[in-house]
Amino acid sequence: MIIRVAALLFAATLLAPAAHAQDKVTFLTSWYAQAEHGGFYQAIATGIYRKHGLDVSIRMGGPQVNGLQLMLAGQADMHMGYDFQVLKALEQGLTPVTVATSFQHDLQGLLAHDDVAGLGALKGKTILVATAGRTSWWPWLKAKYGYAEEQVRPYTFNLQPFFADKAIAQQGYMSSEPFQAGKAGVKAKFFLFAHDGFPPYGTTIVATQKLVKEKPDVVTRFVRASMEGWKSYLAEPGAANELIKKDNPNMKDDQLAYALEKLKEHRLITGGDAAKMGIGAMTEERWKKTYDYMVSAGLLKPDVDYRQAFTLQFVKDVRVMP
Repeated sequence: MIIRVAALLFAATLLAPAAHAQDKVTFLTSWYAQAEHGGFYQAIATGIYRKHGLDVSIRMGGPQVNGLQLMLAGQADMHMGYDFQVLKALEQGLTPVTVATSFQHDLQGLLAHDDVAGLGALKGKTILVATAGRTSWWPWLKAKYGYAEEQVRPYTFNLQPFFADKAIAQQGYMSSEPFQAGKAGVKAKFFLFAHDGFPPYGTTIVATQKLVKEKPDVVTRFVRASMEGWKSYLAEPGAANELIKKDNPNMKDDQLAYALEKLKEHRLITGGDAAKMGIGAMTEERWKKTYDYMVSAGLLKPDVDYRQAFTLQFVKDVRVMP
């Protein structure tokens, strides 16, 4: 009997490390660390990923970093993506798939001076647009408001031209450029494209088809933990913000607070379908709208199967309610 008990204890000892093993996941963001990445940092800082059996490392993106290419090359397990990029990748024969979203809408919009009544008032005005914008939101905006190509000038991520000329409007992120304008003492308005029907999601989680097929349990746990991270970040962001500032020393407390306030004000995380389906929710209807827009604007070939760009299997049962 003693020998049998000893053997069982020895076997349990051998099995113990495997029971506590954490699955390693590398997640690549789309930019330098900021509040828009807060849920992922919060899940690290508060141990949410560990609770779900994950050892997650976050790698920062940046202006010269192509997260999709790095993920497909095996340098990250998942990355922070964008609907347009995923659909275009499918057109090129690549195999990314979106498994969840952080934001129910894209954060892109136009920054205009405070005398501008609305987007319709910018016909004939100079609009600064970066290269990526020319092949994403600009065709949508031009068609909706009757803008002309002659209005466009390059946006170089420098706000000085906007500050110097009240006739200029420029692209921006809801949580970034308006903050910079306010700090400079320039009165401005921000028009979020999503409020006028721009369809894509924002700050999505993108994996490879291979990972989804071979390790669905890891993807499930990462999605759930990340959405729990977002809920926690909205309630008490301090832990994540410390990690964000460690990764990105240029990020200051006032900008973090401003960005979080805007995410809450516009219910980017908790509104839309997330309000009734849980944080991270996506629908086929929304993906179809993005596909339809891209095809109509000549940005995507119509034979692309948009259903391959996403899967709902990882968000349909998560139910992390706001």
